[in-house]
Amino acid sequence: MEIATEHANGAIILIPSGRIDGQNALDFQASINKSVGDANQPVILELSQLSYISSAGLRVILLLAKTLSSKSVHFSICSIAPGVKEVFEISGFGNIIDIKDSRQDALNAI
Repeated sequence: MEIATEHANGAIILIPSGRIDGQNALDFQASINKSVGDANQPVILELSQLSYISSAGLRVILLLAKTLSSKSVHFSICSIAPGVKEVFEISGFGNIIDIKDSRQDALNAI
């Protein structure tokens, strides 16, 4: 699992690739915390390059969402790969976190 970081329209865009599971969820969390830090910029998590996510990875995303929400920082997820999208639908994350179809949709929502 690797995470690329980009910036667009004042937002931090995080793009993890590979798998996020119990083996690397803590590394995923540390990487996200390092990329986001204390920034008050909107954060977009683009999941187009993610092939798998476990409940441990979902937990990290939920913690990120709660942390950003407590600081009134906009957070959304976009471009979810098909296999991963099913996990998000089953877990009900769409009811908790703003999910957009594309990066542009996520940027427009800021």
